[in-house]
Amino acid sequence: MKIGCPTEIKPQEFRVGMTPNAAKEAVGHGHEVLIQSGAGLGAGFDDAAYEAAGAKIVGTATEIFAQSDMVVKVKEPQAGERKMLREGQVLFTYLHLAPDPEQTKDLLASGATCIAYETVTDRAGGLPLLAPMSEVAGRLAPQVGAWTLQKANGGRGVLMGGVPGVGPARVIVIGGGVVGTHAAKIAAGMGADVTVLDRSLPRLRYLDDVFGGSFKTGYSSAGLLEELLPQADMVIGAVLIPGAAAPKLVRRDQFGMMKPGSVLVDVAIDQGGCFETSRATTHQDPIYEVDGIMHYCVANMPGAVARTSTLALGNATMPFMLALADKGWKRACAEDVHLLNGLNVHAGQLTYAAVGEALGIATVDPKSLI
Repeated sequence: MKIGCPTEIKPQEFRVGMTPNAAKEAVGHGHEVLIQSGAGLGAGFDDAAYEAAGAKIVGTATEIFAQSDMVVKVKEPQAGERKMLREGQVLFTYLHLAPDPEQTKDLLASGATCIAYETVTDRAGGLPLLAPMSEVAGRLAPQVGAWTLQKANGGRGVLMGGVPGVGPARVIVIGGGVVGTHAAKIAAGMGADVTVLDRSLPRLRYLDDVFGGSFKTGYSSAGLLEELLPQADMVIGAVLIPGAAAPKLVRRDQFGMMKPGSVLVDVAIDQGGCFETSRATTHQDPIYEVDGIMHYCVANMPGAVARTSTLALGNATMPFMLALADKGWKRACAEDVHLLNGLNVHAGQLTYAAVGEALGIATVDPKSLI
C-alpha cells in the first residue's frame, strides 16, 4: 500500500501524522511511504530522517493525495485537502465531525473511507488514540490557564500556588476522565486549590484512592457547580462524549456570579466546547473576553508541544496504521471491532451514530459494510 503523510496546514499546527519510526515500520512491512517535504520540521524531524527510514520525499500535498492509497494526518482535513480526497481512498486522522457539518458534507461527497482517531476504542472501554493528546491537553490546561490569569493577559492577576500568607488560585475541573485527571494533577502540583467534578462515583472513588488529598472531588451537578463558580479563579472544561458534541455546562448568564478576570479553559473545543460562549481560537490569538470572563479555547492545544505530542500520538496510532495497511481497511475493521468503531464515513455514507444525531444525518451500521 502507498501511505502518504502531508504537511499539516491548520494554523499553528506543528505536529505531523507519521514519525520516522512509524515510516520505518511501514516500509519494513512492505509498504511505500510518501512524506511531504518539510512535514516533520515542526516536530523536529527533517526530511533526511524520513529518507533514512526508507520513505520517499515528495514536494506537494497534491502529490501525496493523488498517489496515496491511505492518507495519515493529525488534524481534520481542511477545505482544500478535502477536495483532494477520492473514492476508495482511506483517511486516517482526527475528524471531530459532530460540530462540523461542512467537513462532514465534504467527506461524504468525497467517497473516501474516513477513520477517526477519536472514536477508535479499546477493550477497557477507553479511546486509545485520543488518550495521548488528552493527556497532553490536560497537562497544558493549567499552564495556559495560569498564563491567562496574569493581569497583563486580562486575568485576575492570581498566582496558581499563592505565596505564604496569600491563598492559592481556586480551580474547578469539570470531568474526571483522562483530560481532567491530568489537569487536576498538574494544577495541584502548581499549588492550586483544585476540585474535580464528575458524574461517575466509581471514577471519583478512584481519584480519591489514587491521589489522596492532592485535590478534592465532587459529584457533578448544576447545583454544585453554581456553588463553586463564585469561588473559582479558573474552570477547566474536560468533558467528552465520544464522537458527539460536548454539552454546554457553564452558561453566559452565570458569568455574573463569577469573579471578573476569572478564566475558562475549554479543552472540549474540538467537539464544540463545553461553555456556552466558547469559540475556537488559535495559538497565535488564543484568548478572548466575554462579560469580564477570559476564555482560552485553542482547538489544537497539543500542537504547542509538537514534538512530545507527535511522539505520543505516533506510538498510539502505529499499530492501527499498520493493520490498515497490511490488511486493507475492510479486513482490518472486520477483525478488530475497536478499529471498526473508528469508521465515521464510507463511500458517501455516515457510519457513526453520535455524529448523525448531532447533525441530523441518517447513518448506516458500520458492521453492514464489512
